[in-house]
Amino acid sequence: MTSANLDARDAEPPKPPTAAIPSAPESLSTPAPDPNRWPAFVVMTVAVFMDLLDGSVVNVALPTMQRDVGLSYASVQWVTAGYLLAFALILITGGRLGDILGRRKMFLVGVAGFTVASLLCGVAANPALLVGSRLLQGTMAGLMVPQVLSIIHVTFPHEEKGKVFAVHGGVGGIAATIAPLVGGVIVAANIFGLDWRPIFLVNVPVGVLGLVLGARYIPESRSTHAAKLDVPGVALSAAGMVLLLLPLTFGRDLGWPAWSYASLALSVIVLIGFVAYQRAKLHRGGAPLVALNLFRSRSFSAALGLTLAVYVFTGMFMLSIYLYAQIGLGWSPLRNGLTMLAFALGAFVTATASLIALVPKFGRTVLQVGALVIGLGLVLFLLINGGLGYRVSSWSIAPALFVIGLGFGATATPISMFGLSQVSAADAGSASGLINTKMQLGFALGIAVASLSFFAPLAPAARHAVDTVTPTIQRELSATGIPAHEIDGVTAAFRVCATDWLSESSPTVAPPDCTPEPEVARNPSASATWVRLITQVRSQTFSDAFQVTLYTGLILMLLAFLAAAQLPRRISAPGRE
Repeated sequence: MTSANLDARDAEPPKPPTAAIPSAPESLSTPAPDPNRWPAFVVMTVAVFMDLLDGSVVNVALPTMQRDVGLSYASVQWVTAGYLLAFALILITGGRLGDILGRRKMFLVGVAGFTVASLLCGVAANPALLVGSRLLQGTMAGLMVPQVLSIIHVTFPHEEKGKVFAVHGGVGGIAATIAPLVGGVIVAANIFGLDWRPIFLVNVPVGVLGLVLGARYIPESRSTHAAKLDVPGVALSAAGMVLLLLPLTFGRDLGWPAWSYASLALSVIVLIGFVAYQRAKLHRGGAPLVALNLFRSRSFSAALGLTLAVYVFTGMFMLSIYLYAQIGLGWSPLRNGLTMLAFALGAFVTATASLIALVPKFGRTVLQVGALVIGLGLVLFLLINGGLGYRVSSWSIAPALFVIGLGFGATATPISMFGLSQVSAADAGSASGLINTKMQLGFALGIAVASLSFFAPLAPAARHAVDTVTPTIQRELSATGIPAHEIDGVTAAFRVCATDWLSESSPTVAPPDCTPEPEVARNPSASATWVRLITQVRSQTFSDAFQVTLYTGLILMLLAFLAAAQLPRRISAPGRE
């Protein structure tokens, strides 16, 4: 095969059989664009922003929620991770329901349910209602979100999709990165004395308005090949996702018990069984939950691989930097959120430019360069963090965050457009559900990877930090008047305190053995020195552990670069129904 043939194959990958229909005159094959498509897009974008914000905004409000509602530690896990778990479970089914029953209908059902769930979260007076409402929120988001990409895919003409996906991706990146800032501002403002509750209650008027405008402007669409929902397929996919995501979500906090490993192994078996069942159903002429012909498209398959690599990195990096800044460095949620605006600004710039100008001209090269730019930002972060350690400031890391954001916007934003470019309108819901599921799976895997790349290095980093600061401890405690014969005992107690504290699964509260020794407690200068040096050790420990996260990010960006290389060189016009 000649190089010319290879280039032609890259530029125009073969369409799956379902899209191989006879060509027709443009006036017949391409219907006029819907006149309400832009108002509809605004409504859907606001809904997606609301969902993405609620996925992570609660993190900064957890201390006040714990105090107000009386949440146990297990309940806290369910409030945060339960939302994402329920969201991921319903995405594939939600996308297919839109194909079958109508995408606008399922979007509006999702918005209505999300609004009700937000109201219930905002008025929750006990842990059970709050946890249950968060699970309902996640479920309704799983019905709402996959319809957005599907509706964009079937409503907008090809020449406008670059702008649409650019805005959609930019909004997603901004929502994810400003969530800590928004949460910090709302909690600090204590609106009407409601403390954390406006985080959820603000969704109610937005949701009601979305329902009214969505019913008015969003066009209805469904697959012309719609069939009954594949109920056994739903059950198998849900079981496989639960078995996979449950240990990934809660395994670290529970100490990775034996059942978590068994669940992961069983998930592989169940998901293989799901694929085998889908093949058999398709062979019998039925309508499977997942359109397997999607995977014949090189663009779609490569996009799924790239999605997984990018969002594993995102889940790992965002969780780690949040803990690094707020627990390790002692920054407030507001300061952390303001610092992360550097990332959001970078992502917004390239998310807008990549699809409007860069991807149409340079194709997949934009995504590959984006992965390399993220890697460059990680190297810059490594140098800054390694040089400054616990003395790092918001201004010192902002340039690295900005560069990482530039790469993220260029790489993450165009993925959906590449993935859907060879998908027929009939399978848009299924494809959108799979892409969104890969995103959520990536986030969950990122949290699991953070257990190895961030939490695991904390204990050895703490021991190294204590070794480094030991001469300072002895010198400064001696200067406060602690007798020489007591210095060794106090230093040993300091070491136990630091290493035990930073080896906890949730190192937010000092363990009992961190009570200063009596001779230190009786001496105000010695007590102040103890607290200052413990804080320094904690900050340095988190800084050292974060270095491992950054190196892990470089490996993930190499995988993302290789996955992007498997995409077609250019995006061709998508199939239409």
